[in-house]
This record gives sequence, C-alpha cells and structure tokens, in this order.
Amino acid sequence: MLVCFSHGKESGPWGTKISAMAGVVRDRGHTAESVDYRGLDDPAVRVDRLVDHCRHSPGPVLLVGSSMGGHVAAAASSRLASVVGLFLLAPAFYMPGYEHLTPEPGTGRIVVVHGWQDDVVPVANAIRWAKENRADLHIFPAGHRLTERLFEINRLLDGFLAHVEREIALSSGPTPAPGS
Repeated sequence: MLVCFSHGKESGPWGTKISAMAGVVRDRGHTAESVDYRGLDDPAVRVDRLVDHCRHSPGPVLLVGSSMGGHVAAAASSRLASVVGLFLLAPAFYMPGYEHLTPEPGTGRIVVVHGWQDDVVPVANAIRWAKENRADLHIFPAGHRLTERLFEINRLLDGFLAHVEREIALSSGPTPAPGS
C-alpha cells in the first residue's frame, strides 16, 4: 500500500510529524511518500498535484494530510478510485471565505485528529466535518501543530493501518493454494 502525505501550508514534505508517521508506515511494510507543495498556495493546484502523484499507484492508497494538507487529501480522495482511507490532522475545513470548498471524501474509512487549543482551525470545524462524514474523531489537549501528541498520533495511525490492511485482506478473499 502507498501512504501519501500532504503537508500544511507553512510546512514542508518531510517535517517532524510526517517523518515520524512515515516511520510507522515503513515499519508496517508500506511505502511512504510525501508530496512537495512548497510555493503552491492554491489548494486546488495542490489537489491536482496529489492526484497526479497517486494516479498511477499499482495498489491501494491511503492519504494522510495535515491542516491544508488534510483539506487537499480529502478533496483528492474523491478523484482517486484507489484511495482506501484518510487520516487527517487538524484539517482546514469550513475556513472563513472557503466554506464552499470544504471537500466531500471519496472513502468511508476516515480518522480525524484535532487539538482542543487549535488557534488556526477551530476544533468545531473538525467536529462538524467528522459528524457529517461519519469519521472517527480524536481530540487532544493540543494546539494546531499537534507535535506534542505525536506518540498518540502514531499509535492511532498504526491502528488505522492495521484496520485498513484487514479490510483489504477480507475484500480480496482467500488466497488460492499453490498449484490450484
């Protein structure tokens, strides 16, 4: 499985959170990639870049996004048939002036993680979006960056990956015996 990370507006493709989460992904035997959006402020252009990046993946894709990257991942998920899950950190949904751009996800396997003290994206936005999309929601006493909760985030990601792996295995059916 390809796990593709989308960073936030003010960060880069291999910051502290993404690097730590990529370690969890690799430990489970999956490929971790992170798209570089630096210099691209338009979320629609970022969505196009993510879709282009993941379009030719030979297997299932799980999208992980933080802040604007969460918005981008959710929007891209509706354009990629290979997406099997979304793991979103402090996603920038329902932001003033951009409420109409809040995306509909293309998958039902969704985890949202947010901080109670987020001063960039109100926690109420995550609660609303998670409720509307029946997503799992985890809220920590933390700010927007969530770096102080990285241990818990990695545990959640590891559990989510295990859940998605099981669902993929169940949907593909039993493996035929050699020689049959």
